[in-house]
Amino acid sequence: MTIDSHVHFWKYDKKRDAWMKDMKVLQQDYLPEHLSLNLKRNEIDGCVAVQADQSELETRFLVELAKTHDIIKGVVGWLDLSADNIEEQLQHFSVNEIIKGYRHVVQAEPAGFLLKENFLRGISALKKYNYTYDVLIYHHQLPDAVKFVEKFPDQKLVIDHCAKPDIKNKEITEWKKYMQEISRQQNVYCKLSGLFTEAAWRGWSVNEFYPYLDVVFEYFGADRLMFGSDWPVILVSGMYVQWKSLLENYMQNFDAETKEKIFGLNAIQFYNL
Repeated sequence: MTIDSHVHFWKYDKKRDAWMKDMKVLQQDYLPEHLSLNLKRNEIDGCVAVQADQSELETRFLVELAKTHDIIKGVVGWLDLSADNIEEQLQHFSVNEIIKGYRHVVQAEPAGFLLKENFLRGISALKKYNYTYDVLIYHHQLPDAVKFVEKFPDQKLVIDHCAKPDIKNKEITEWKKYMQEISRQQNVYCKLSGLFTEAAWRGWSVNEFYPYLDVVFEYFGADRLMFGSDWPVILVSGMYVQWKSLLENYMQNFDAETKEKIFGLNAIQFYNL
């Protein structure tokens, strides 16, 4: 089975979705029926729906979508992981088997957030339920992320969007150093997603991405990388088929087993799909 490990769905709300203010193409509804044809054309069998809004309502919304759309194989929801009653919340939502893990939009948080005591306690509670955690950060937050992942050697973690390197300004040295450190933790995976929007929107060239792909392929290897589109956010800077084709071309000389892992098997194993 081929899996897109990272997609979003929403019914556009101007107030809630204020982060889209400079992204006109995103200011509309994006639902499973809008994605299905893209998946079919690109020979993708299913997807993991990842939270975009920080609310329990968002988690319930994605769970409900999954009940009526077979393309959704798993949900990465949101809970207030810093809450005092996090154990109670996790227990409450655990009846929904489609929920595979959780995510917090740490990229929007101040420095040090990942290492706050309450947040760390929340992450510690995930393993009991076999939940994963998606680490969403910018490249400048990597120093904190290195310390964060070292605290959870037995927790399934995945770095979203390769930690959003500064491709637009061709910055790679610091990012590379910290990605190497993070990759030493064998429980940490990395998503091949979200890179189009870190380059100059619609002004990028394919070759710009290769040095960054070289790094994550070297450090994480075939067993800990997974394809993701970051649809529909990708539409700000490119098309679904462009990103999938770019990765396929990059991997054209890889063996079939490696391709199968990156385009599906690793996501299935990581998220227990």
